[in-house]
Amino acid sequence: MVLATRTLASIEHAAELFRNARRAVTLTGAGISTPSGIPDFRSEGTGLWSRDEPMEVASLSTFRTDPERFFKWFRGLAGQIYEAQPNPAHKTLAKWESAGLLQAVITQNIDHLHQKAGSKNVVEMHGTLSTLSCTQCFRQYGYQDYLQAFVVDGTMPICPSCGAVLKPDVILFGEQLPQKAWYEAQRFSRSCDLMLVAGSSLEVLPVAGLPMQAVDRGAHLVIINQSPTYIDVRADVVIAGDVAEIIPLIGEKVLDV
Repeated sequence: MVLATRTLASIEHAAELFRNARRAVTLTGAGISTPSGIPDFRSEGTGLWSRDEPMEVASLSTFRTDPERFFKWFRGLAGQIYEAQPNPAHKTLAKWESAGLLQAVITQNIDHLHQKAGSKNVVEMHGTLSTLSCTQCFRQYGYQDYLQAFVVDGTMPICPSCGAVLKPDVILFGEQLPQKAWYEAQRFSRSCDLMLVAGSSLEVLPVAGLPMQAVDRGAHLVIINQSPTYIDVRADVVIAGDVAEIIPLIGEKVLDV
């Protein structure tokens, strides 16, 4: 991979900021998982919402009134997520946490790839596919016995206790963010001295406002994303590129020092 001189300088600057930070956090979006084969939602022509209307297939109202429609749409995506493996960006963030260089990962993703890579302190803003909850008795179940079977043969997951439909613990349109995760994300954002935004265009509120909370309290900001964001003008470093390539390069300079 041949990088421009400007990009190399930005990588060195980002590494320096990480070396000097004491309370670094990362905010990740779909762009950190697309290199692992998981499609994003909003990219023109390739994103899921360029083919499907989100309110028709992935809203809470659709799930409540027509769960079969939701699961029919969701089956292919769930299969891609379960087959996906962490890429070098996920693994680098896990190494930083293990080395004490990263306090937490705040993620907009539901794919559990950060945890697969070894990250321990992950704040999942949009829920997770690792569990399902009953829509009637509210018992919670691991994905292994229910969603995996659904991916294989299309059997809609049903609660063994009461017979109601099991809902994956992901946040659908029309559903509030998990309160605990939101409070944790705000706490990390407001107390960090460095925030890395990786693979997010920062278009979805309220999570998109977290970097502003960080910089307004004096934190440094590094952004790595393929497209511009609203807060690029406030960032110390902006690198337009693939996070699976750029983050490991920063990691080499941070961990070797």
